[in-house]
Amino acid sequence: MEQYQVTGMSCAACSSRVEKAVSAVPGVTSCSVSLLTNSMGVEGTAAPEAIIQAVTDAGYGASLKKKENGTATASAPNYDDMLKDTETPKMKKRLIASLVLLIPLMYVSMGHMMWNWPLPSFFDGNHVAMGLVQLLFTTAIMVINQKFFINGIKGVVHKSPNMDTLVALGSGASYIYSVYALFAMTGAQMAGDAEAVMSYMHEFYFESAAMILTLITVGKMLEARSKGKTTDALKSLMKLAPKMATVLRDGVEIEVGIEQVRIGDQFVVRPGENIPVDGIILEGTSAVNESALTGESIPVDKETGDSVSAATLNQSGFLRCEATRVGEDTTLSQIIQMVSDAAATKAPIAKVADRVSGVFVPAVITIAVATILIWLLAGQSVGFALARGISVLVISCPCALGLATPVAIMVGNGMGARHGIMFKTAVSLEETGKTDVVALDKTGTITSGEPQVTDMVPADGHSEEELLQAAFDLEQKSEHPLARAIVQRGKEKNLSGRTVDEFEAVAGNGLTGTLDGRKLTGGNRKFIENRVKIPANIQNVADRLAEEGKTPLFFARDEELLGMIAVADVIKEDSYQAIQELKNMGIHVVMLTGDNERTAKAIGKQAGVDEVIAGVLPDGKEEVVRKLKEKGKVAMVGDGINDAPALTRADIGIAIGAGTDIAIDAADVVLMKSRLLDVPAAIRLSRATLRNIHENLFWAFFYNIIGIPLAAGLWYPIFGWKLNPMFGAAAMSLSSFCVVSNALRLNLFSMYDARKDKKHRSKKGNAHQEKLQNDSNIESIEKEEKENDKMTKTMEIKGMMCGHCEARVKKTLEAIDGVTEAVVSHESGTAVVTMSSEVADDVLKNAVEAQDYEVTGIHA
Repeated sequence: MEQYQVTGMSCAACSSRVEKAVSAVPGVTSCSVSLLTNSMGVEGTAAPEAIIQAVTDAGYGASLKKKENGTATASAPNYDDMLKDTETPKMKKRLIASLVLLIPLMYVSMGHMMWNWPLPSFFDGNHVAMGLVQLLFTTAIMVINQKFFINGIKGVVHKSPNMDTLVALGSGASYIYSVYALFAMTGAQMAGDAEAVMSYMHEFYFESAAMILTLITVGKMLEARSKGKTTDALKSLMKLAPKMATVLRDGVEIEVGIEQVRIGDQFVVRPGENIPVDGIILEGTSAVNESALTGESIPVDKETGDSVSAATLNQSGFLRCEATRVGEDTTLSQIIQMVSDAAATKAPIAKVADRVSGVFVPAVITIAVATILIWLLAGQSVGFALARGISVLVISCPCALGLATPVAIMVGNGMGARHGIMFKTAVSLEETGKTDVVALDKTGTITSGEPQVTDMVPADGHSEEELLQAAFDLEQKSEHPLARAIVQRGKEKNLSGRTVDEFEAVAGNGLTGTLDGRKLTGGNRKFIENRVKIPANIQNVADRLAEEGKTPLFFARDEELLGMIAVADVIKEDSYQAIQELKNMGIHVVMLTGDNERTAKAIGKQAGVDEVIAGVLPDGKEEVVRKLKEKGKVAMVGDGINDAPALTRADIGIAIGAGTDIAIDAADVVLMKSRLLDVPAAIRLSRATLRNIHENLFWAFFYNIIGIPLAAGLWYPIFGWKLNPMFGAAAMSLSSFCVVSNALRLNLFSMYDARKDKKHRSKKGNAHQEKLQNDSNIESIEKEEKENDKMTKTMEIKGMMCGHCEARVKKTLEAIDGVTEAVVSHESGTAVVTMSSEVADDVLKNAVEAQDYEVTGIHA
């Protein structure tokens, strides 16, 4: 997407006109114009020159936003000029100058005429002089606020009237009619008609012309200041960007500007300093505060080989790092770009306001002209009819319609960014809250993704310390994931590994070795049972742990059992709470995993999900999501490369921030903290933002629906109500300010507060959940019926000792033509193979034994 800066826009009609003009350029596939940030995002093959020309022809200005080089030596973006509020200071100067002139004008026109405030004796009986003074003050105020007239006239010339056109017409009509009345007064004065002179004195609308401009300027200044606050989150991110870095050049430390740091440069960071660019630690350990990027206040321990990100704070140790990403490629720059892109896109709900804004100004001008003509035909004076028409022009506010959606999107997106929840587009921010089904990947999303020791059961006569020490000694030479879990537990207990001789890894079974002349053995039950006797009480505990989805590992010394250690990929601390919050919000939660059904159900039960779909191969997740979409809007949450197709297929793809770049690229929402609790938080924020947009649109439409008839004098014959043009201008000024202020209330929203979630699902939610459950039951019955028509074979396999072994055998068998499913269990040492056509036993056996496992039998 190419980003452009657009100048000259003053209301939603302007942005709608620009969007329409650019969309008509050949080669443009999509165009989104933001009135909030005066920016435009364009996709397609059209040349920038053609796009800029289209904007110019529409009566506005455009320029391509400067992009950095993008090469390995790319310089850091210049954040100082981005989102700088240049409008408020200009508006402030115009307002002060206008007020200085407006005060004496109002004194002469209203103070003297209505309340008989004193004037210099020169004006006694000299009504023409009073009119000339008003003319001069009003003319000066119109010159100061000439931008309204310039932009308004341009809009008419280019057949795209805007808010400035309404203001210019309202103020200009008041001024021209007042000038006519002044000249008529001079004629009456010359004729000596004192009564006519006084009559024309009451026909002056100079103060209305000046007040309209001044009040609109007040509103525009308040609007500009409020709009500035909506981008505070983005500005605070930009301020985090480091300006300097200490790099090593020829072994000497040199302080250089951040734009001079290149990929491969080595840089040093001392305690208390911000890390300048993304890199890898080459030397040193430290605690790094990453709250600037993730919102997580607890420092993260870093050591050699760990990655660090720009703008994070080194709190303790000295670090020497190598730059891996610089300039626009750093994590901070990507976050800023993500937030900026979201502001430049439009939510689907904004299309309603856009359609109205496109015809709003011409419709208002038509209504104003019709109002004047109707009152003249009704026998009212020209002054009365003109006042009603001018009131219609100045009370109508297309700005409120145009700002209703983008200000809420910007504030909501900023709120998410501050808490580490990144919405890539306005569409994703709106759609996330409409989620009906959340599909969660198991490994790395619900669980930690790293096996951990969960239980230790020493045999009689032995202690946990003795069991762990023996296991630690034996497993430290193994590369198996389960071995790493035991080694990690040993390190946590500050154990020192002893050297094991004659170490041997028996594929798929276990490990053997000798220590101080004694034989150490570790592995699965079948492997150990061939060497030592396992007591019944430990077997019972192992069976129970296996039912919970854990993998029991047994350890023996010589011919004596030391005990059993259970290892599992445990669920994250916040997973259960996050899933319960999703369920309380009326969302159906599904867990997807490639594990066997027994293990998957055990994890699913711990996590509290509504539905478990097990045995799903990586390329099968996308198909599962496709089927889930038939039941409602689906959000897929994942972290791995294998989740990318499913993330793309889902209505909303949510990537865990600690996952792969591919998963993050494929997602619509990125959770920088890698916490599952951020999923319900993102949904709450989306719902709150959408609710805020609805409020803004309601008040914008309601204001115009109520204000325009009142200004036109619709109620005058009934209630005697009529609106002074000055009050109409004041109302117009406040309408946009109120819409923006309402959007700023989102900053007070607590996205982690689950107390306001529906504790019990609504009738609609219950009905939806029942439908999902019924659909699941129907699918289960259909699946069972289909399975009855298929052929099955049970294979007895030796050598499997954990879930990873199961997955390996399962993948191998399901890759064979004719095999539709393989349910593998390392506890029972079996694989139940379902086939759609006959597959020879030798084919099945050879495939499994090629993976270093032993097939001892195959039967139907």
